[in-house]
Amino acid sequence: MVLEYLVSVFKAEKKPWEMFLLGFFYSSLAVFIGYWIFGSFSSMVVILLTVMASLPLVYDAIRFEEKKDVSFDEEIPLLKEHERLLLVLLMLFFGFIASFSFWYIVLPQDMVEHVFLTQTKTISAINSPTGSFAQQISVFSLIFLNNVKVLLFCVLFSFLYGSGALFILTWNASVIGTAIGNFMRNEIARYSLVVGFVPGFTYLKIYGLATLRYLLHGIPEIGAYLVAGLAGGIISAAIVRHDLSSKKFEKVVLDTADLLVISLVMLFIAGLLEVFVTPIFFS
Repeated sequence: MVLEYLVSVFKAEKKPWEMFLLGFFYSSLAVFIGYWIFGSFSSMVVILLTVMASLPLVYDAIRFEEKKDVSFDEEIPLLKEHERLLLVLLMLFFGFIASFSFWYIVLPQDMVEHVFLTQTKTISAINSPTGSFAQQISVFSLIFLNNVKVLLFCVLFSFLYGSGALFILTWNASVIGTAIGNFMRNEIARYSLVVGFVPGFTYLKIYGLATLRYLLHGIPEIGAYLVAGLAGGIISAAIVRHDLSSKKFEKVVLDTADLLVISLVMLFIAGLLEVFVTPIFFS
């Protein structure tokens, strides 16, 4: 297809910031094509079209990382090599988030209701809880266990489909983007009601607050899913390419285990931020 030739893995690792623009473009294209063709049924189709556009790049990237596993003798330098790809993927998903939040804000209300219908139904799951410390501990446990379940799905999907976690990650990006857009629309409406008009700089201020509210814990959470998806994709590629009893495969298993531990730590930190830090600033 045409879109897969826009950028290569090698170019992406040299200029990861370009992946932000690519992610914005892919998801924006999906929004308009999905709505144009499927109308009121476009909510999940937008996710699918975004995934289809990004899949070749992500699949090539995972195969490229698996090859690194057998070329490095030590684990620490290998993990540092993975950082380069993870930055690329993180910028891609930031592009998704920026695109979904932007179009949620600027599109007509009737179009927003169709394109972001399913995402809007999950916004309440993102809002940070408040209450006593005991209640927060209970909520933290529920959030962390639910996020671990999502992480396991990322590993499973990547293991079975090579880069199947891309669907889950894109879905999460769309939900966060929708939450940011919804927060900004509500704040602008409230500001307009009180003041009567909204200066240009106020839009930037509100968008900055909305982004901070959801990305404060969203960055480590998405990062954890990316690391887990990479781990599942690497082990999947290794099973196809290597004998299960070979030394090369053992190195891949060790690298995958390290990535999974790192993803769990990041997920734990994300849960702490969501439950105990975000409510301090956004009650």
